[in-house]
This record gives sequence, structure tokens and C-alpha cells, in this order.
Amino acid sequence: MILYPAIDLKEGRCVRLVRGEMETATVFNADPVAQATAFAEAGFRWLHIVDLDGAFAGRSVNAEAVEAIRKAVPLKIQLGGGIRDRAAIDRWFALGIDRVVLGTAAVRDPALVRAAALQNPEGIAVAIDVREGRVAIEGWAEKTTVDAVELARSLAGSGIAAIVHTDIARDGALTGVNVLSVRAFARHARLPVIASGGVASLQDLASLKRYEEDGIAGVICGRALYDGRIDWAAALRLFSTGARC
Repeated sequence: MILYPAIDLKEGRCVRLVRGEMETATVFNADPVAQATAFAEAGFRWLHIVDLDGAFAGRSVNAEAVEAIRKAVPLKIQLGGGIRDRAAIDRWFALGIDRVVLGTAAVRDPALVRAAALQNPEGIAVAIDVREGRVAIEGWAEKTTVDAVELARSLAGSGIAAIVHTDIARDGALTGVNVLSVRAFARHARLPVIASGGVASLQDLASLKRYEEDGIAGVICGRALYDGRIDWAAALRLFSTGARC
């Protein structure tokens, strides 16, 4: 099971939002390369990057920062936010991104997801951002009528590496993870699930890891790593064995 430290980019800086609302942004580091370097030196193996501005714009906005991070650290990088066509996908792989996360595109253009996954084995993940059981897209600004579990089931056999499941109501709020909900989603999805949203303590991480065999293959953690609620070394020790995605 893998712990993914998150770098969310807004106007070239590392920020954290509360429930995806841009006006709630707190800047934790004005230098994303320095932040990525700190994660690398601490011993993390992956980095989860989201271009927040890009998610709303529908195209990459913080590309310069992402490219600088890629050049600076040896970590594997998982990138999402505004990636919605084949040209953008191909460009990021050419620049050395290890995994591209598609969210809005998975709802708007499922054929793109399948074609990209076929061409890039283990290189595509799908973000299923959930609000009251339904999928939100366009930077979480638009709630669809698409059922989150049904979307996950439709991805069976697509060749994607994982589903990134975000509980929007808890994201960035430090309210704790709805572990049983994530577990149920993973069991229905039958694909590796990376959990996101609400992580506030080492106990949250331990609780999710308990259900690794149910398909929870990773956890994304942001604010609780930045503000010291979770000790990095302790978290890495917890996740030091087992890795599925």
C-alpha cells in the first residue's frame, strides 16, 4: 500500500483547499520544487500532483511548476487536473510523468480513457470525485447524475492502473476518513482504489491500511502532512510493507 503526499498547485504555489473551494486556499509553500524535494528526502516513493487551476480551466495551467518538479526529484509522479485530450496525455508522458489521472474525461469521453490505458499500461488512473454518491467533474464545480459505483464498475477491463476516490465533503477538512464507505466502494469497484479526502491522523491511515485486501491500494494525504498532524516518518513506517499500485 502506498502513501501519496499531495502537491496541489494554484498560481504556482502549493496550497490546500477545503472541500475543493478555491476561496479556501491556504498556501503551505510558495516553492513547489522545495516541497517535492522535502518529500523525496523524507523517503516517499510517489508524489500526487493536481493542477487546481487546470482542473477549472480544462487545460494545464501550472505546467511550468510541474515540469520543474519532474526535473528536480526522482519520485514517481501521478498528475491530474485539466488533462482532457490525447495530446495533453501524450505530452505529459513525454515529459516523464509516470501516471496521468483523468477525471472529467472519464465521464465526458470514456473511449479516451480506454485508448490511453491501452497505449500506456499502468499509466492511467481515473479520478472519481464523489459528492453524495454522485460524480463531480470540472474541478468539482459540476455535480453529475452519474453514480460513483456504476462509473467504477464501467471501468472493469479498461486497463487503468487505479481509481482515485475522493470524498469531496471531507477533503481538506481534517474530519477523518469515512473508512467503511471507502472500503465498500473498493469492494464494488474491483479495481485498486487510492483513497483521498479527510485524512487527519495516523489512525486514519492505519484504518485504511487494514482494508488493503479489500482493494484499498493507496492513500493521498495533504493538509495533515503539511501542518504536522501526521509525522512523516511514522506514516512511512506504517506503509513500509506492501505496494499494489
